[in-house]
Amino acid sequence: MLLSQAVLPAVVFALAALQALASNTFMAAVYEHAVILPDPTDQPVSPSDALALMNKNMDVLEGAIKEAAQQGAHIIVTPEDGIYGWRFTRESIYPYLEDIPDPVVNWIPCTDPSRFGPAPVQERLSCMARNNSIYVVANIGDKKQCDSSDPSCPKDGRYQYNTDVVFDTQGKLVARYHKYNLFEVESKQFNYPKEPEAVTFETPFGKFGIFTCFDILFYEPAVVLVSKMQVDTVLFPTAWMNVLPFLTAIEFHSAWAMGMRVNVLAANTHNTSMEMTGSGIYAPAGARTYSYNMKTEDGHLLIAELDAHPRLSPATPPAVSWNSYALSVERFSQNDHEFTGIIFEDPFTFTELTKPGGNLTVCQKDLCCHLTYNMAEKRDDEVYVLGAFDDLHVIEGQYYLQICTLLKCPSTNLSTCGQPVETAQTKFEMFSLSGTFGTSYVFPEVLYSGVQLAPGEFEVLSDGRLINRNTTSKPVLSVTLFGRWYEKD
Repeated sequence: MLLSQAVLPAVVFALAALQALASNTFMAAVYEHAVILPDPTDQPVSPSDALALMNKNMDVLEGAIKEAAQQGAHIIVTPEDGIYGWRFTRESIYPYLEDIPDPVVNWIPCTDPSRFGPAPVQERLSCMARNNSIYVVANIGDKKQCDSSDPSCPKDGRYQYNTDVVFDTQGKLVARYHKYNLFEVESKQFNYPKEPEAVTFETPFGKFGIFTCFDILFYEPAVVLVSKMQVDTVLFPTAWMNVLPFLTAIEFHSAWAMGMRVNVLAANTHNTSMEMTGSGIYAPAGARTYSYNMKTEDGHLLIAELDAHPRLSPATPPAVSWNSYALSVERFSQNDHEFTGIIFEDPFTFTELTKPGGNLTVCQKDLCCHLTYNMAEKRDDEVYVLGAFDDLHVIEGQYYLQICTLLKCPSTNLSTCGQPVETAQTKFEMFSLSGTFGTSYVFPEVLYSGVQLAPGEFEVLSDGRLINRNTTSKPVLSVTLFGRWYEKD
């Protein structure tokens, strides 16, 4: 009893100290990196040549990390493939991989680099974090030996994983995540783990989760981390190839943050020849900062302040019942000439906005999309449509979508509707878009001419209506409610 009484004040003091260290906000950074790529070859290069290329990329990343730390950032996210690029086979990527241990080993590679064998990349990343007192998030490759006792062991006797690592301000490895949902080309280089990993870690400025690129479109691990693990912020290294009109990096990642009511730090690779650009720091109320640059080949550092616990922030919008309004109203007038248009191989049902304002409904299967709108000026040289899609998407992955969209067509020829378009001239005085969604996972997007976001210019009401606050400041490319019905995949 005497011992307990003596220890209690120390415990209380320690808890008070932790609370004092904890912050309501933090400074986040992401770096969009123009990756220096290896020469394409089917043959493995030497380990020294592999390291030489990775050091060139890490030289650039180190400069960004130092600058972010000098500007007060607490954490920085760098892109998927940001250290060795792509253009690999399973065999040729092997010299770029290291054995990455489970973080429970309590390891600081910067001070003990050879504890688990050669690990020059982990050592350097650890030292970047330690020397700059900043959390560093990077994407590298993990290798794990296996043998015939494991019936799943690949023929070459090893597992290879696309892997995210996180080092804290002391350089300690605090998180390791093996990507679960591999893009088709990656399956030729990497294995996916036998079970999806829900990786989280605690900091003085919130609880963090991490996953990679294509993972964001699936329930595991992305939704699990937010809905079940209750993370405050998602760390998201990506190599995202933009696909208009719904799947450009900035619009979808921003929409996902809003729909999931969580912070997202999205760091993309930068390669305009492969349509790769678009990074941002996103909050539930909209983008805090973002960059979309298809004009130059430069990297770009973004820094912004975020709420450490967004669910507790008064700035975070209330929870949404996504079909409440749409189910409560009768269908608006339907245009006499509905037609089918293709978006990313998916057949949408469209109807044209033939008047400068009005009410429209378009339906496909169980999804009815309602639109009320008023254009600032109806132009004869621009056509907009209201579209609905309710079906399984099966191109480059299989996932069930419910989508309502107000969309500009590339030309006045209705057969072009659904094809990519980047510029527009029409502003809207008002719009209100809603749908009879069967899923609670809906992501709101507004994309302006020039592939620009509209932070602060629209909101989602608690009954599921996506509305603008004032006349749009720029012409509109699309207004979309992008629904994911995971149970129907």
